[in-house]
Amino acid sequence: MSTIVNYLKQSDIFYQFTPTQIEMVSNLCREVVFQAGEIVFKENSSSQELYIITQGEVEILINPALVGAPDKNKQAESAIATLRRGQSFGEVALVDEGLRSASARAVQKDTRLLVIPRDKLIMLCETYPQLGYRLMYNLAADLTMKIRNTDLRIRDQLLYKTQEDKK
Repeated sequence: MSTIVNYLKQSDIFYQFTPTQIEMVSNLCREVVFQAGEIVFKENSSSQELYIITQGEVEILINPALVGAPDKNKQAESAIATLRRGQSFGEVALVDEGLRSASARAVQKDTRLLVIPRDKLIMLCETYPQLGYRLMYNLAADLTMKIRNTDLRIRDQLLYKTQEDKK
């Protein structure tokens, strides 16, 4: 059994895939290695791949200046999440081919990622509807969790800021 198959089995977005389905997805993957601080992709770049972390960590970064942050608040990119082995990112590329809403940067030396091209994965989903259904269901569950976590962080920030303003 290939190491790529083992990595895919450990990823939440391939939960409940059959061995045959995992093997088909593994045939689409290529492994890439990034060094600490190296950019995987930039915010506002085109969106064509899904990534699975097999080793190391990846930070998801946003640049406040891209949404019109005032000059006095000009900041470098801010990390909004740190992802680890088995986690995926870039999944919105499967839904649309729009621009990336954040950047991704390797945190550790020899961060290894599986890269899955959108067009090939979509073709696989269309050819094998059960595989496509399971993948989209798992992606929806993953994105729901990320949205809920973001919502909680926003609530915390708003409540904290409101309490600070009262002082």
